[in-house]
Amino acid sequence: MTRISRRLRKWTNEMLDLPQDVLLDLPRITLVGNKELSIENHRGVRHFSENKMILSLSQGSLEVEGTGLMIRAILPQEVMIEGIINNIKYIGTGESL
Repeated sequence: MTRISRRLRKWTNEMLDLPQDVLLDLPRITLVGNKELSIENHRGVRHFSENKMILSLSQGSLEVEGTGLMIRAILPQEVMIEGIINNIKYIGTGESL
C-alpha cells in the first residue's frame, strides 16, 4: 500500500468515523467462548481439517487450531466455525499501517 493511500485512508477514517475493519479491509473475528468462531472479510479457505483451519486474509492469514472443528456456514465474506477452539493465530504480511 502506498504512502498516499495510507494517508487517504487515515484521513477518511478520521472524517467519516468508519470502523477500521471496513476502511482497511481487516478481518473481524468474533469468538463465543471456545466453541464458536466467526470471521468476516476473509479471502478463502486454504486448509481445513478436523484439527486446523487456515484462512487467507487481505493482509496475511489466520490459523485456527482445535478439536472437532467443522464449518457451520461459509459465505463469500464470512465463515463460521464450530468445535473446541484452542488457538487462533494471525500471521500478517509485516506491512505497517
